[in-house]
Parts: sequence; structure tokens; C-alpha cells
Amino acid sequence: MNCVMCKSGTLVESVTNHVVSLKDTIIIVKGVPCSECDQCGEKFYDDAVADQLEKIVRQITETTFTEIAVVAYSKDVA
Repeated sequence: MNCVMCKSGTLVESVTNHVVSLKDTIIIVKGVPCSECDQCGEKFYDDAVADQLEKIVRQITETTFTEIAVVAYSKDVA
């Protein structure tokens, strides 16, 4: 599949760190599965991964009172 950003690269399976910057907190989710363009480096998440990232971020913002949180990606967050 070709990259939708640069139009010339090919998407390959990869793993990345996802960073979310909220007004009072920075959340880093490590080891997130993604598709990465071998030409421009742009990263894309499938719908299931994007949904899980939203759950992880929501859980951290509701339960953690810290300025920086670093967590591992997990499919088990409800």
C-alpha cells in the first residue's frame, strides 16, 4: 500500500511511541503498533489501535495526577 502523505513510499509494519500533549499532562505510550512509510516516515494507526490509544489516554487522565506519564501499549485496557 502506498503512503497517503508522500504518495511514493510503501507502508511497512512497525512500532512507535505515541505522544499526547494535554494542557497539564504529557503522555507517552511506548510500543504502539503502526504502519510506517519507508520513504517519509509518516506513521498510521489502524482503527483498533487508535481506539485503544484513546482508552489508554482516557484512563491515565482519569486516574493519574502527574505532569508526565510513560506507559507501555497494551490491548488489555478497558
